[in-house]
Amino acid sequence: MYTAQPKNMLVMNILEILKKHSDAEHPLNQKEIIDLLQREYQMTVDRKAIKRNLMNLIDFGYNLEYKETNRTNKKGEQEVLYSDWYLERDFTDAELRLLIDSLLFSKHIPYSQCKELIGKLTALSSKYFEAKVKHIRTLPEKMPNNKQIFYNIEILDEAISKGKQVEFQYNDFGIDKKLHPRVHGNGKPKKYIINPYQMAATNGRYYLIANYDRYDNISHYRVDRISEIKILDTPAKKQKDLSESINLPKHMAEHIYMFSGESERVTMRIAKGLVGDVIDWFGKEVSFHEETEDEVTISVVVNLQAMRYWAMQYARFVEVLKPAKLREQIKNDLLAAVGKYKDE
Repeated sequence: MYTAQPKNMLVMNILEILKKHSDAEHPLNQKEIIDLLQREYQMTVDRKAIKRNLMNLIDFGYNLEYKETNRTNKKGEQEVLYSDWYLERDFTDAELRLLIDSLLFSKHIPYSQCKELIGKLTALSSKYFEAKVKHIRTLPEKMPNNKQIFYNIEILDEAISKGKQVEFQYNDFGIDKKLHPRVHGNGKPKKYIINPYQMAATNGRYYLIANYDRYDNISHYRVDRISEIKILDTPAKKQKDLSESINLPKHMAEHIYMFSGESERVTMRIAKGLVGDVIDWFGKEVSFHEETEDEVTISVVVNLQAMRYWAMQYARFVEVLKPAKLREQIKNDLLAAVGKYKDE
């Protein structure tokens, strides 16, 4: 229960009531706003004060929707009745749900922070939306996470905007389910000096697209595997000085698993039932030809290591035809896999 509020808080309290209790499906009339002010803020006001402050909110730039009805009063005069007030939101409930689902599908955000973000998104709508998504907060945290990921993102954003190098440790999970830094032969943690260029999310992970300073190609680093990060005073290497350029949409389409290395045109024969999956993974740049009732040949420019991994995932339905070196690698992978399942 709130303590009694001063009159100069009336306009803000009305705004809070509209945020919490109204939406397009649940508009409020002036009587309902008066009742909520009394119940939640211990404020007693009349209809004229409600209308005046609602109009003030509109003058302040808040997007309030309402209905106008013309009527004749007891004196026989025409007047306009204002009703069905609600606050128009920056995000629809469907858009908020999409953002919340994106958080839930992410594999790189610690769940405690995920729930906090979901709470902030939920607060952007009314109590009716909150009731629809309250079950989300009960989901368990199962994945181990690096809880400094948001700090990493903040530092990397700053370094990219300033054109500076960064230094960090890069980690792998051990069987204790904890992150451990990669080490040199002497056992000391390895320090990576990186030229950062962009960050991108794919397959539920957040990646840094960068250059490892000792080389001139592009590398990818999982942001949630980074620790001990700091910005250096030294300027980052220019992208034009690398052996490959970064066109982000093209880069993401070719590097579906964010493996580093070369991209080439790959030709393969697939079952037609896989066409939807192919477009989901490779986008509209894929070309189709030599169609039969059951199969079709496709051609796409893609990172070879990623394609090797992808073709193994869909091995029952895919035959890589070219390049020959990729076809040979996949054949050897399949033979090695079959060997593991041979009965003694």
